[in-house]
Amino acid sequence: MPEPQSELRYVNEYQLVVAVVLSAQCTDKRVNIITPPLFEKLPDFVSLASASVEEVYALIKSCTYPNNKSKNLVKLAQVVCNEHNGSLPQTRDELEKLPGIGRKTANVVAAIAFKENRFAVDTHVFRVANRIGIVKAKNPLETEKQLMKLFPPEVIPDAHHWLLLHGRYCCTARNPKCEECGISDICKSFKNKS
Repeated sequence: MPEPQSELRYVNEYQLVVAVVLSAQCTDKRVNIITPPLFEKLPDFVSLASASVEEVYALIKSCTYPNNKSKNLVKLAQVVCNEHNGSLPQTRDELEKLPGIGRKTANVVAAIAFKENRFAVDTHVFRVANRIGIVKAKNPLETEKQLMKLFPPEVIPDAHHWLLLHGRYCCTARNPKCEECGISDICKSFKNKS
């Protein structure tokens, strides 16, 4: 996969950060169903900051944790408007200070929107990196630190998507498709099965 892409649909930084916040514990497919009407009604940080939590909830209620996400999205937009002149902060550290954004979400946004060399570690990346044996880590932060040392900086954003998409479609949690896998010859887990 020379140019892997996020499966979330977005056209600007506002749409990206909202989609990534919504994607926590939710499928990209579901997020891509939710976001078109959301972005039509609330097309930018200003409109989202002015919306009520109830209005946002009504637009995102089919995603996981809509109560918390609607509160966080409104607060996030208010902070962006009031403290950052309506522009999304451009570093992971600044992004992490926004409501509803943790390290993984900040890494995703910083890598995709601002081309920072950040490695977002979600459940797929954590599982795949440990399963195939390129890291030996007990938690996502350890995994992130090990992966950052393993890959050259220029491929880190792509490497995140390589591992994520591999985990989503081939190296699945319950029934990995080892027979179809293009890297089974270097996979620690596959070698241990043999």
